[in-house]
Amino acid sequence: MHPEHHLTHQSPPCSRRQRLPPGPRRLPIIGNAHQMPTELPWRILSEWSKKYGEIMHIDVVGRPLIVISSSKAAKDLLDKRSAIYSDRPHSVMAHLIGYDETFVLQPYNDNWRKQRRLIAQDFAQSNTPRYYSLQEKEARILVRNILKNPSSLFSEVKMRIGTIIIRVAYGYYIQSPDDPILTIPLTAMENFSYATAAGNFMVDFIPAMRYLPRWAPGAGFLKVAEKFRETFLKATSGPYEWCKANMETGKTLMPNLCGTILQEAGGELSKDEQEKLVWASSSVMGGGLDTNMSSALTFFVAMIRHPEIQAKAQAELDAVVGQDRLPAISDIVNLPYIRAIIAEVFRISPSIPLCVPHAVRQDDIYNDYLIPKGALVLPNIWHMLNNPEVYPNPLEFIPERFNGSDAEMEKVKDLMFGFGRRVCPGRYFAEGTLFAIVATTLATCEILPALDTNGEELIPEFAYTSGVITFPKSFSLRLKPRSAQAAVMLAEVSSAIE
Repeated sequence: MHPEHHLTHQSPPCSRRQRLPPGPRRLPIIGNAHQMPTELPWRILSEWSKKYGEIMHIDVVGRPLIVISSSKAAKDLLDKRSAIYSDRPHSVMAHLIGYDETFVLQPYNDNWRKQRRLIAQDFAQSNTPRYYSLQEKEARILVRNILKNPSSLFSEVKMRIGTIIIRVAYGYYIQSPDDPILTIPLTAMENFSYATAAGNFMVDFIPAMRYLPRWAPGAGFLKVAEKFRETFLKATSGPYEWCKANMETGKTLMPNLCGTILQEAGGELSKDEQEKLVWASSSVMGGGLDTNMSSALTFFVAMIRHPEIQAKAQAELDAVVGQDRLPAISDIVNLPYIRAIIAEVFRISPSIPLCVPHAVRQDDIYNDYLIPKGALVLPNIWHMLNNPEVYPNPLEFIPERFNGSDAEMEKVKDLMFGFGRRVCPGRYFAEGTLFAIVATTLATCEILPALDTNGEELIPEFAYTSGVITFPKSFSLRLKPRSAQAAVMLAEVSSAIE
């Protein structure tokens, strides 16, 4: 029998008299709304899990939140019972803006399946090698530009990863950081992070507020939604329309997600097919830029803090790749220590620490606890990957903890990239981009701490912003070429559009 069928149908019948999972004491009406953490909530929820266990119930103005704090429970529910745990919670704010049109926040339905299929086909593991040369080139330009101007680290990482994603989604090559095809989606993503963060808008907990007149006290969210929607529609339609309009002129660079599908359809899609492609392609940018940027910046923090790890990684690169060429993504299979560094980056700071919330479609029972229909289900990925019982000294960056075992590294990535039917379809593409950045930087440069005005080294902490997607807080670094040959190879990388 299929495990999902077995688990679902072996559950005892649900009754509303059955007890909810344990959680903090609730107040009348507001429940635990007054206790909900806004600053690094994954850490607070991690602390609460020590008292309340791997499944925890929180009430926010009558809306149940189920927080999962163990990988076993997450896999039992979100993987093995994915038929009922693959929905998304309805967010009034997301609906007002239009975010629920994208497959990231779409309910689990036929529209979602069709959108996801478009992306899954283009970014399947067997198809990602066609983008390797682009990822390698942009990683090399990234390192070259940071070498010239170390203060550009954050903006350059964003620019290069954004260039990769927009190129593969739309066939458009970004040449300037103020190009609106880059800046408008970036603004839309900042808006998304703010609008979807739990607790930022009370209308998500009191949906009737959406009917307030615009002038009423507390109705400011309506103006915010209107402004965010305008930006979002520009961010989604603009790049697609450019791609479509330039297919015949040859300006659209192939292959790319939208171009390939348009080409296969002879340039004409039905209105419904076109809408699905527009929303699906915008999800590539939304799901891929900030998460990859977060991981790349965490890598730089880790290397500044651990020169001994750098040296070990560089020795492996020198032995496998040599110093006469730059590393390629195809080298990854022969570089187990580099793979371990990447897995440890994912482990120490998963870019979406609380995952994107799931929602359960029907009452369910797990370990004798009721998980009520419609509950938001939050897997605390950060806790699972920083649990000292699973990963000793979890706040220390230790690639050796995996003992070179790809199976152990895979356990981290299985949590990092989501669960069940909602697993990230661009996973292998994202890993390729990060590997290209990590391997290129380590092969060519020493990653050093910045110096203050007195010449003292500034060692960054593993300190992070709050939000749906989290980033290392601002820090500085220095890069130094490992050799004259390394500097020459980076200088020779072409900046031509391709």
